[in-house]
Amino acid sequence: MTLDESLAAAIRDDHATAPVSERDHVMLDYVARLTRDATQIQPEDHDRLRGAGFDDAAILQITLIASWFNYINRVADALGVGRPDRRS
Repeated sequence: MTLDESLAAAIRDDHATAPVSERDHVMLDYVARLTRDATQIQPEDHDRLRGAGFDDAAILQITLIASWFNYINRVADALGVGRPDRRS
């Protein structure tokens, strides 16, 4: 979480080139893979997170939070939340 709008924009544009720590890059890579296709996550992905300093509890939290955002955004998209053509 950041209040730095330029950092948030850099992460949105391309997390791989955003000015964040290597640890955060590893986490963002994992979240991007999880978002694209969670079935492709392998034990090596978790090992990479561990190598960056995340323990199993943190890996679970990262996975749960990213999955929840993926879920809730899909629900919102399906219901037209935030779309200008949304009907009441």
